Formats: sequence, structure tokens, C-alpha cells
Amino acid sequence: MRIDIISVVPELMHSPFAGSIMKRAQEAGLAEVHFHNLRDYTTNTYKQVDDYPYGGGAGMVLMVAPIDKCISQLKAEREYDAVIYMTPDGDVLNQGMANALSLFQNIIVLCGHYKGVDQRVRDMFVTHEISIGDYVLSGGELAAAVLCDSLIRLIPGVLGNETSALTDSFQDGLLAPPVYTRPADYKGHSVPDILTSGNTPKVETWREEQALKITKQKRPDLLG
Repeated sequence: MRIDIISVVPELMHSPFAGSIMKRAQEAGLAEVHFHNLRDYTTNTYKQVDDYPYGGGAGMVLMVAPIDKCISQLKAEREYDAVIYMTPDGDVLNQGMANALSLFQNIIVLCGHYKGVDQRVRDMFVTHEISIGDYVLSGGELAAAVLCDSLIRLIPGVLGNETSALTDSFQDGLLAPPVYTRPADYKGHSVPDILTSGNTPKVETWREEQALKITKQKRPDLLG
């Protein structure tokens, strides 16, 4: 998977991709992540990428021309499966969406900033509008990092255990059950006997029951 991220402040993006799973995915050649500074696509002396909104009002709006130039240049080099705009009024990211997007080969992620982008950008280029929650950030960079992490970890070969991602919360519409590791007893708190029994079918049944119980307690909305 190749991900091209367009941002006014791309320096905010480097750290999340420089360690752990996302770093290993890139080193293994399973994912490519490229950052594009929107200011490099301006034609004015001051590298201006924003302007006042028509009709008045507070805040600044990202201009259509530099975004057009950047996206058009990228599209001239390869085909893209999606152009994603990170925005608070987009569809809220969930596991099903991440699963679907992780199958794409090439995607562009546009990070909003200030009061957002000129609507014509959304009309002309954007195929998916995604939010990571009902709140507002200073820009779309952190949201883009969240999105990319959720996709890259699903690429076959990225995680050491291929079944790990399949047993995450939300993959089956439920939250994950409790997990334990050594020691079996810690300060009087013991691991449930079923998990040390060696009876795999009963362990799986216990996990399913616990997942349903926890989902009912914490996120009953997921049960519809």
C-alpha cells in the first residue's frame, strides 16, 4: 500500500510513522508513506495556501489551486483508489471502514487545516470524507496518522501473528474479551482457571461469552 499525505505542516506527521508497527511495515516494503508539503505547490512568493472565506466570517480557508496542483501531479504518476479528506463532518472511522480501505493499493490523504478546504476541493477530488470522532482538532494531521495506523496494521504480513488483527475489538461487532499473561497469580488476583485448562473449545466459548458481556456493559449500542 502506498499512502500520500498532503499537509500544511507535514513535520507533525513523521514521528507516528518512525517507530513500532508502522516503521516495520515500511522497512519490510509492505507500506509506503510519503508526505507532501502543500506550500511546495504554491505559485506566490509567500507560499500562501490559505485565504479569507467569501462572505466573511472568522478563520482562513485552504485554497483550491495548490491542492489541485498537488493531487493532479500525484495522479499523473499513478492511479489512486481513493482521495480521503480528514474532516470533523466526515463519516466516523470504524473497523469495517478500515478493513475495506486496507485493501486499496494507493490512497491520498488530505489533511484539513484552519476552517477547512475550499468546497470545490471536495467536489472535484475527494472520494471519501472521514472523521475520527465528534470533536475538532487543530488540523487533520493527527487524524490522518490514526487512519493510517488502522489501515497499515491490517496489511497481510505487517503483524507477526496474522490472526491478531482478526481478534481485535469491533472485528466481529463486539469488544474484545479480557486477556491475561504470566504470572498466573499476582497479589491474590488469579487468571481464570478456564484459560489455564488447555481446553481450547471451552476457552473460545468463554471468550465469546466475555466479549458479549463486556459489550453489553460498555457499548450496548454495538448490539443494535
